[in-house]
Amino acid sequence: MNSIGERARALNDKIVERRRLFHTCPEINLSTVQTEAHIVEELKKLGVKDIKQGLAEHGVTALIEGGKPGKVLGLRSDMDGLNILEDTGLPFASKNGNMHACGHDAHIAMLLGAAEILTENKDNLKGTVKLIFQPGEETTYGAVAMLKDGVLENPKVDAIIALHTGGLWSPGKPGDICYRPGPLMASSDFFTITFTGKGGHGATPHLTVDPIAMAAQAFTALQTIVSRETSPLDSAVVTIGAIHGGSAGNIIAPTCVLKGTYRALSVATRERLGVRIKELCEDIARGMRGSVEIEYAYGPPALNNDKEMTEKLRLAATEIVGAERVREIDEPTMGAEDMACYMEKIPGTFFYHPSFKSESAAPHHNPKFDIDESVLWIGSATLAQFALSWQ
Repeated sequence: MNSIGERARALNDKIVERRRLFHTCPEINLSTVQTEAHIVEELKKLGVKDIKQGLAEHGVTALIEGGKPGKVLGLRSDMDGLNILEDTGLPFASKNGNMHACGHDAHIAMLLGAAEILTENKDNLKGTVKLIFQPGEETTYGAVAMLKDGVLENPKVDAIIALHTGGLWSPGKPGDICYRPGPLMASSDFFTITFTGKGGHGATPHLTVDPIAMAAQAFTALQTIVSRETSPLDSAVVTIGAIHGGSAGNIIAPTCVLKGTYRALSVATRERLGVRIKELCEDIARGMRGSVEIEYAYGPPALNNDKEMTEKLRLAATEIVGAERVREIDEPTMGAEDMACYMEKIPGTFFYHPSFKSESAAPHHNPKFDIDESVLWIGSATLAQFALSWQ
């Protein structure tokens, strides 16, 4: 382990203390008022300058200027929680009805830990590090809102990296660093399909136009977009997660609504899925004498790690934990992450920081979710080492 790793290990108690502070007050979507205030307070304690608040409502940025000329690197952490009632029994558990059930509290703490290390090593830092604390990752609106507010400008950010802790589709054990060049996570778009027919009595179906029958046909037909229209060597998902229609067993309702998501690893497949969902549903509605309306909510694109940035990440992580604990991820996941929105514009890499205490630990987005705090220093050290070595 190098000196950055040793310093980060010495800071772990402080990183844990910060993580627990943020864990007690989870806030959701873009409404992260208290979280923003705590972040700014911690940055001021570190002597970090050029702190800006209010991006994407309550996002924060700050600059660490190095003692040597160079480029600008963005280090990004998400900061929002989930509307989940916590059931961990932890002494620092949230009591406000929300929960940090995805590790974003740890992400904030690890980025602050990296910031502390970098401020202590400014003389050896080339260029500038821009710390980015982003709300709204869980709703996928945050990165887009931050971009609209100019997060990659003034100064212009040349590259960006971030991590995710827990056990997010990762092959590693606590204390490992997991990476993958190229595709890592999928695009994530949502749809609401509303079939409209003519309601009536269940005893006289011939006098009605049944939208539930249309929805049933659509549910089956939509699966063929993946099973019969997409190459087995491509990656695509079409999932219907909700169907709402009718109120009683002897009434044919006038409408039926399906809600779902579609995901892909390529731009072409993403676009084709959206088109085919619309075409199939329109044909089904027309063929069954009804009509349909489809609304799309577009989320982040697929996340593709820049190969050069990812190799530099691998080397930085090796300096911290050794080559045997730096693991390449075998295959991408169809989960999504709005870090991809930044990486559409500038090169970057997104990596995993495993921290589940055991294989049976509660997963992400679960009321019992928790992490192994003893390895948080590794995330801070890897971020700081990357910032000091990538140029």
